[in-house]
Amino acid sequence: MESTTLKTIIQGIPKAELHLHIEGSFEPELMFEIANRNNIKLDYDSIDSLKKAYKFNNLQEFLDIYYTGAKVLIHEQDFFDLTWAYLTKVHSQNLVHVEVFFDPQTHTDRGIAFEVVINGIHKALEKAKQELNISYKLIMSYLRHLSEEAAFKTLESSLPFKHWIDGVGLDSSEMGNPPSKFVRVFEASAKQGYKLVAHAGEEGPADYIWEALDLLHVVRIDHGNRCLDDEALVQRLVENKIPLTLCPLSNVELKVIQKMEEHPLVNMLQKGLLATIHSDDPAYFGGYMNENYYETAKALKLNIEQLMQLAINAFEASWLSPEAKENHIAQVRSYFNSLD
Repeated sequence: MESTTLKTIIQGIPKAELHLHIEGSFEPELMFEIANRNNIKLDYDSIDSLKKAYKFNNLQEFLDIYYTGAKVLIHEQDFFDLTWAYLTKVHSQNLVHVEVFFDPQTHTDRGIAFEVVINGIHKALEKAKQELNISYKLIMSYLRHLSEEAAFKTLESSLPFKHWIDGVGLDSSEMGNPPSKFVRVFEASAKQGYKLVAHAGEEGPADYIWEALDLLHVVRIDHGNRCLDDEALVQRLVENKIPLTLCPLSNVELKVIQKMEEHPLVNMLQKGLLATIHSDDPAYFGGYMNENYYETAKALKLNIEQLMQLAINAFEASWLSPEAKENHIAQVRSYFNSLD
C-alpha cells in the first residue's frame, strides 16, 4: 500500500484505545501553558528544549520526566484541560471508545486531593461523551515502585468515586516490582467491583505475566511483549482469550525493541493472541493511535485483513457491553468492506 493510501485507510478505521495514560498525553505546549497559569517554573526554557528532552534510553528515564511534567497539574481545570486536549485529538483520529488510565498517587503524593484529579478528568470524559460521541471507561493505576500500603490508601480514597471508576491497573517501574507485591490490594479492589489489569512483560520477564494472571487475576495484560519467551504462557493467553494491549511506538522509544521491524505483533497475531495496538504515552513517544497503526503497518507490512483484525480485537478486548462491541465491530467490518 502507498503511504498516503495507508494513512487514509487508518484514519477512517473506527478505533478503540485501551492503553493510554492521561498524564502521558501532556503535550509540551499545554505543559508550558498550565505551568505559566500556575506560576510554576519548568526546568526547560522553551517548548523546543522540553521536546528535545523527550528522548529516552529506558522506562526509568521516561518516568523521571513524566513525573516532572505532572507537577504543573494542580487545579481541577488543569486535569480537565489535559484530558480534553487528549479527547479532542483522538476524536480527530476517529476514536470512538477510550479506556483511560490515571495515576492518582502521582498527584496525591504532591498534596493534590484525589477529588481534584478525578473531577477534572471525569468532567472532560463526560463532555466528550456528550459532544464528541466518545464512550469511555476510567482505570485507576497503582504505582508499582511505591508500597502496597500506599496502594491501599489510594483504593480507600477512590471509594467515594467508585461509580466513576471501572477498573484498576498497575504501572510505573516494572523491574524489581513484580505483580506479586500487590496481591492483597488487587484482591481488595476486586471486592469493590473494580476490573483488574496490570502492566507486565514490557521490560519485566514472562514470569511477571504469569504472576499477573495467577496472583492478581487480571483480565487483560498491558504490554505483554515477553509472553513469546514462554510457549506455555502463549497457550494460556490464547485459550483464555486474555488481551494484550501493545504500544509499538512506546516500545521503540523505550528500547524494549530496537526498531519497529522487530516488533512481535505479527508473530502474536499468527499465534492467535488477542493483540491490540495503543499509544501508551503519546506526547512522549511520538504518536497517537493513527501514528502507532501507521508506523507498525509500514514496518511490518501489515495487510488489510491484519489491520481489520487489530481494530476488531481492540473492541473485543474492551469493557464495552456485548451489544456495543457487536455494533462497533460491525462498523469496522462495514468500513473495510467499503474499501474494496
